[in-house]
Formats: sequence, C-alpha cells, structure tokens
Amino acid sequence: MPEPLRNDVRLLGGMLGDGLVEYGGQELLDDVERLRHAVIAARRGELPGDEVTALVDGWSLERAEEVARAFTVYFHLTNLAEEHHRIRTLRERDTGGTVPGSVAAAAAEIDGGAVADLVEGLEFRPVFTAHPTEARRRAVVTSIQRISDLLGRLNAGPGADERAEIERVLREEIGVLWRTALRRGTQMDPLDEVRTAMAAFDETIFRVVPHVYRALDRALQGDATGTRPPAARPYLRFGSWIGGDRDGNPYVTAQVTRDAIMIQAEHVLSALETTCARVGRELTVHESTTPPSAALRNALAAARTAQPARSDRMAKRSPGEPHRQFLLYVAARIAATRDRDADLAYASPDDLLADLRTVRESLAAAGAERQAYGRVQQLIWQVETFGFHLAELEIRQHSELHEQALAEIRAGGERSEMTDEIIETLRVVAWIQQRFGVRACHRYVVSFTRTAADIANVHELAATLGEQAPVLDVVPLFETGEDLDNAPGVLDGMLDVPAVRRRLDDTGRRLEVMLGYSDSAKQLGPAAATLRLYDAQEALTAWASRHGVALTLFHGRGGSLGRGGGPANRAILAQAPGSVGGRFKVTEQGEVIFARYGHPEIARRHVEQVTSAVLLASTGEIQDRAREAAARYRPLADRIGAAAQAAFRSLIETDGFASWFARVSPLEEIADLRIGSRPARRKAARGLEDLRAIPWVFAWTQTRVNLPGWYGLGSGLAAVSDDGRDLTALREAYEAWPLFNTLLDNAEMSLAKSDRAIAERYLALGERPELSAAVLAEYDRTRTLVLAVTGHERLLENRRVLSRAVELRNPYVDALSHLQLRALKALRAGVAAEDERAHLEELLLLSVNGVAAGLQNTG
Repeated sequence: MPEPLRNDVRLLGGMLGDGLVEYGGQELLDDVERLRHAVIAARRGELPGDEVTALVDGWSLERAEEVARAFTVYFHLTNLAEEHHRIRTLRERDTGGTVPGSVAAAAAEIDGGAVADLVEGLEFRPVFTAHPTEARRRAVVTSIQRISDLLGRLNAGPGADERAEIERVLREEIGVLWRTALRRGTQMDPLDEVRTAMAAFDETIFRVVPHVYRALDRALQGDATGTRPPAARPYLRFGSWIGGDRDGNPYVTAQVTRDAIMIQAEHVLSALETTCARVGRELTVHESTTPPSAALRNALAAARTAQPARSDRMAKRSPGEPHRQFLLYVAARIAATRDRDADLAYASPDDLLADLRTVRESLAAAGAERQAYGRVQQLIWQVETFGFHLAELEIRQHSELHEQALAEIRAGGERSEMTDEIIETLRVVAWIQQRFGVRACHRYVVSFTRTAADIANVHELAATLGEQAPVLDVVPLFETGEDLDNAPGVLDGMLDVPAVRRRLDDTGRRLEVMLGYSDSAKQLGPAAATLRLYDAQEALTAWASRHGVALTLFHGRGGSLGRGGGPANRAILAQAPGSVGGRFKVTEQGEVIFARYGHPEIARRHVEQVTSAVLLASTGEIQDRAREAAARYRPLADRIGAAAQAAFRSLIETDGFASWFARVSPLEEIADLRIGSRPARRKAARGLEDLRAIPWVFAWTQTRVNLPGWYGLGSGLAAVSDDGRDLTALREAYEAWPLFNTLLDNAEMSLAKSDRAIAERYLALGERPELSAAVLAEYDRTRTLVLAVTGHERLLENRRVLSRAVELRNPYVDALSHLQLRALKALRAGVAAEDERAHLEELLLLSVNGVAAGLQNTG
C-alpha cells in the first residue's frame, strides 16, 4: 500500500477505534480486533473458518450488531481514503505532459483533420437513474463528505495549531458517523431520489463541465485556448430517469415527474444565477479601456426601459463598467426566471445565451479576448449544456401497459386508473416542453419492446391529446436475447409508423435505440449476453447505414459486472465497429453516480476517459482492427457463447433453483434496506422471470459468489480448449480482440471479489448439495481457465492497484460475511421470539450494508 494511503487509513482507523472505546468501552474495540485478527488468520490458513464462526456466534446479538457497524464504518472511511489517494495520484500525473486516457492523448493520436470532424459530431450523454444500488443513506453520504473535506485540509499541510483543530473536528465527525443510523428507517420516495442526485450536480457536475470543455479546447488549440473563439463545442448532455422511470414503480406518477423537473430547474437556475453574479462582479473592466459594443449599449438601454429603478442602482454601483452592469442585470433576470417573475424572467435559455454572447462579442471587439473567452465563455458553456432544466428528463414505461391503455381507449368505455395515469403523464410531458422547451423532456423509452406496434402505441396515446400532444422520440428498449435478435426487424416496422417518419424528418434522421444489459445477462449468462449484445450492435449499425439513419445506441449498463458494468472507456473500445460513431449514451446507476461524479477531479477524469474512448473508437484505424479481429475469432466466440449459455441455463432451470437462491442469500431481506423507491419485482410472482436484475446481482454479491459476473464462462472456455489443454487460439483472441479481452478481464475482476470458502458456507444453507457442487465446480473451472488464458499467476496480476485494494479489503469483508451468516442461518431456521428476530434482521441488514461498502458493489 502506498505510504500516503497507509497513513490516511491508519489515521482514520485509529480515530474510529478511539471512538469505539468512548462509545462502548475497551471491550468493544477488543471484540472488533479479535474478529479482525481471526479473519486475517483464517485467510492465511492459520485458523479454521469454524473458529471464526464460533467467535461470532458467542456474542450477544447486540454486540454482533455493534461489531458489524464498526466494520461498516471502517469501510466507509477506507473508501474515502482511497478516493483521496486516487485524487492525489491524478494530481501527481498531471505534470504538464500528456496524460494517458485524456482528451489530449486522444487528439494527439488522431489525425488533425479527423479530430475536428469527430469533435463536431461528438456527444456523451450520461443518464442518471434511480435504480436502487446506492445502499448508503443520504445522511451517511453527507457525513462522509464532511470527513472527506477535513481529510483534504489535513493533507494540505496546515500549521500545528490548525492541524490540531482539524484533527479534533475529524474525531468529532467520525463519532457522528458512528452514531448515525447506517440504513434508512423509512422507504425512499422518488423525490428523495431526485434530491439525492442533485447533490452530484450541485457539488461536482455543474462546476466540472466547463473544465472538461476547456481541456478539449486546449487539446485542439494549445495555448491559444481562452484567447479566441473555442474549437470545442458543448458535447455533454446529461439525462435523468429519476422521477421519470415508472416501469414497475407505482410511486412514480405524473405529479412526481412534474415535481422532478421543477426540482432540477430550481437547482440549475440557482447555480446559473450564482455563477453569473460572480462573473459579473469580477468583470470590472472600465469603458475607457474596454468600450462596449453598439449591441451591448442597446441591451443596456432596453434594460433601462424595462427596469429603470434596477438599472439606475446598477449604474450607480458600477459606474463606467457597462459589461459588469449588464451581467449583474442578467443574473437578476435568471433569479426572476427561478421565481417565475414574468416581468423580468427569461422566456428560454436561448434568450439568456443571446445576452451572454452579446457580452462576449463586445469584450472581444474591444480587444479583451481573454475576458471574452475565459469565464464568460465558461458560463455560456454551462447554459448550453444545462439549459433551464439541468438534465433531460426521460419517461420509461412497460409496453404491455400501453397496449392495455390503448385497448381501453379504443373500446370507449370506462378507463382504468393506470390508463388515466399514462395520459396524464403525456400531458405533463407537454407541459414541461411548454415551460422549458422540447429538449427538457421528449424521450419516451418503451421497456420490453417486441414489435413496432409497441412504439406506434405510444404515439397513438399521445395523439389522443390533440393539439396539446407533446413532441416525442419514442425509444425502443430491447432487453432479452430474442428481442435483441429481432431488433432490426422492429426498426423496419418503425419506419412504417407515420409519427416516426415525421420525427426522423424533423431531426435530420436521428434515431435512438436502447440495449438492456441487465435482463439479457440474467437470462443468458454473462458470456452469451455479451456476445448477443455485440451482435445487436453490429446488426443495428448495418441497419442504420442501409437506411441513412444517424443512430445513437443507448447502453443500459448497470454498475456491477453482472449487469454490464466495468471500466467505461474499455467498454466503449470493445463496442462493435461503427456502432459508436462519435456518440455514446449510457445509464449511470446507484453507487456509480457518486463513485464517478462525487468529486470534481474524479468526475473530470472519468468524463475525459469516456470522451477519449469515444473519439478513438470512432476512428477508421481502431474500427478496422476490431473488425478484423472479430471476423477471425467470432466462430471461436460463438462456440464459447453456446456452451456458456447452456451451462448457465442448466443451472437456473434446475427444479427449485429460485427457492434455493432465496434461501442461500439475503434476497428477500434486501427490500428492507429501503435503498430505492422501486419494488424488487415487476409483479407479485416469486419466480426469477419477474425478479429485477439489480436484486439478483446484489444478492449474489452478498454471498461472495458473484455468480452473474462469471458463471458459464468456464464451461465455454473449456469447450473450445479441450478442457484447457489447447489455449493457443484463446490467448490470441485475448490479445487481439477488445471484446474478448474485456469479457475475460471483467470476469477476472468479478472472480477476485468472490471468495470460495465463504461462498461455500452460504450455499450450504440451501441444503441442495448438487446445486452447491455445480456452482463451485464452475467457479473452479472458470478461475483456472481465465488465469490460463490471460497468463496470470493470480487474479488481477496485471492491475496492481485494484488487486491490492481487493486483497486488503477481503479479510474485513469476511468479518461481515461471518456476521451475516450468523443472522441468515438463524432466520432460515426460524425464530419464534419477536425481539430476537428483530435483532437478527438488524444484524443481517447492517452486514448487507457493510459488505456493499466493502466490495464497493451492490447491483
């Protein structure tokens, strides 16, 4: 472990230990330490696992809860220390040279003319979703942020007195975190989720966006950036499903959608007002040195006519500073827009942009180019990116409900509550467009799209509103293996829908298609799903080329490896050739939002890495190499996929598998964590079909099996290598084909976060030895063959930082797993006493929260 990171972990861990003594006496810390030493010894083979079990079983339930809380808080503090070390590393790398994975690195690698063309069409659209994979309460996140700020100040090298005070406050804040309830006491509602996401926008995203554009502009213009019109255009467009995704979530209503956009607007308008006022106050250039343009003089005259008293006050406060006067007036108009003061408010973001551009052009005409293309330009970029709505709110609903609603309307009888709700949602979309512009909310995603009729149904429902109908881009979402195969045929049928054809004409033949990674992986297994999704990308790209359509593929990836997660930049470079085309849209879910966008420097690095990958993946050279590798190794991959899918389906289709899975994991108890507003199942049925992918992955993560990230791959690799005796072709494919390389590397990461010995204890709870044996045999097979193909002696051998983090965390996760197993075994055996059951459930859920923090994965 690097020394600075070690020092931070020791400091925070020591302060937590002192806090435990203050709270529960030395005995509490001693018990925590006994378990810590025991799990480390067990992992080294120096202590039987049964002795760790006996230690945990010997505590009262109250003590077990306290120990589980201690390890959970420790992981929160360790995660924080690792985040600080990552930021420290990013700063150390930024020495003035070209940083690998940056926009500058990509621009240097691509021919100059090609870069300009790619930048012109560049788009990155991260879409935040409320998928419930963030196990931490907002109060816990806020507490951790306060500790993070203090640690940052401590590492900045304060003087002795200041350091002593920071350390005192740090101990106080760690004590607050220890005493804070780690899980939610009430169910989240959708607007809670909206407000939680706003923290990322307020603290990070709004501020980072102009720095990302500046980095791109510097890559294109060098030191001239900020002295002439930017070559970088605003290519980021944030989206949100939070408050718009109602598929299987009865708590997301039309009113919730309306409230969600208003919350977003409140946040972005406040941020724009504050930024504009600050830029205005700082722009003290005098008219004698920087004379205003005729356009700016006219704008000031119009302001005096509209608001004479306000204009007089500004003129007296800033005499001879017309640019400053006007920007302060603009800030007042933004405030009026937020307050809905019709006399002063802007009608649209375009009107605000016109005023800001007037200031910019006036400064440039007066020779103040640095002032024109510096902070004023950055404010313009923020308005261009966020508008008055912050993120483009998207609606999602299941295709079956549209079909039912349309049948009721066509029948002309009494309408159900759901039909009325669908129509009211469309009315709200129209209202949002009238209030904030079409861009604010125009995409309507149809889950489980099977035919073009599923798309036509939404357009027909919207048409029932007559002239009040919203403008819609209806996006098909293909989720199962069969639906992915049928996608091009569905798009053929969409071209016969008049509303779709009209929208294609209006948008320059732009079309969006969403691919679901979660349900396809739950249905087919990770290896077969990866290949099926690649096939769909290829087929849809070819379809778009035939029909002259500018296609954007929307990737519905989860945070975990079992739901299409993993490093985003590597995933982009592994896409089918031609499928990126300078445009990348992806869901950002749950804990991923705060992991990637929770700190400005990490957020900027993430966005730059994605941007760099999108640019590179769109070049002919990269596409040609990938195309050649795919043609050569695809027959091999097809055989792997077929064998892997057969192994996966054989397991989950075993009689009684669903009930066995529920017994060996905390599947049913996860709902009590209240980590989201959405139910775990689409319907009341208890089978795997209606179980959402997130709890499927979350539960397997808790058992330390991580099955959705690797199961079946070993059988697939064995089928094409004579059980590992002939690895030549596989090793060649791993070196040459980005898709295959990413598939194996992601499986390796998933295996590294698994633990066979702990997993065996969970699987035994199901009392189905044949199922346990099948899972463990496939684990052994997959681990052996992944290592053999990659040429690694141990898992993650080529990723030292990640490997070290996983190895250091695993013993502490083991401690929480043993505590969880105690609770799970007792609950599965049946507990009559209500008080004892309540304590067991609390222990179980505390440990679930802690394991999620330790592995940094939920669903």
